Amino acid sequence: MSAYDDFQNRFKLLASKNPHLVINTLSNIFTMRLIGNKTHGDLAEIGMAEFINQFMYDFKSIHVGKDLFRAKEHEEDIIIINEITKTEFPLSLKAYGDGPLQLSTDSDQKMFPFLEKQGRNITDRDKIKKIFQSKEFADFDAINVMPLIYDEKKQRCNIMIFDHKKAMSKTERIIFIDKNQRFDSETRRVIPGKGRSHPIFMFVDKKSNYICEVRYGGASANALQRGLWTHTKNAVSYFDSLTNGWIDYSHNHALVTLFSLALNSSEYGHKLANEILQKDIDRLKTL
Repeated sequence: MSAYDDFQNRFKLLASKNPHLVINTLSNIFTMRLIGNKTHGDLAEIGMAEFINQFMYDFKSIHVGKDLFRAKEHEEDIIIINEITKTEFPLSLKAYGDGPLQLSTDSDQKMFPFLEKQGRNITDRDKIKKIFQSKEFADFDAINVMPLIYDEKKQRCNIMIFDHKKAMSKTERIIFIDKNQRFDSETRRVIPGKGRSHPIFMFVDKKSNYICEVRYGGASANALQRGLWTHTKNAVSYFDSLTNGWIDYSHNHALVTLFSLALNSSEYGHKLANEILQKDIDRLKTL
């Protein structure tokens, strides 16, 4: 069992025994969308890092500064340390709506060009196995991603972990889909379809169920047009929920007011507020 697997099991156990802790923190994180559509993503990093420090007693987490580690080797947002084994691992946090989910930016732009050389309809199991074992796909299951998924319409959220090992073992076909094309799972054929502006390689299982995709990785591609992606709705059987399924959340309007006041108060006031907030966190631990 990897250090991240152990962490996931411990997180899932905490969420099952003390769901109020997870619900409270996620509600506060997604309340940040009231301030700005992208605000919650950055605040989720410091929020979840502190959640680990406060409630997961055998783990310590460190938030990785954006500027200091701009050219970092991994795509991590926080570093987690197991206080018992002293092992540590990077973790990338993603706050996404229920739908397309980026698992890796593939910043070196190597995955798509590599697949182009393998063919447009790859069905040989040995060849697929070699693709996953190639250096170009070395990061396929090496990046620890924790996606915080939200459904704003239904005001519910989920922490969904993509099962890379299952994806590799179940992939039966890797198929090229050009722009303005789509894959029909019933006929198992690529057919004309509007909307796609860049090509992809789609990974499907033996029943032609969607697993994941590698997006176009040319020189002109931006972060949304390249890398390894999946889809939380279309590939639901390839995810494991750390929150034991969807949980309802509510907006905390008092938190928005707190931020407004904090930005206009002094460090003296912040220190007093921190003491009150820590007492409330200690109270939550006893519930």
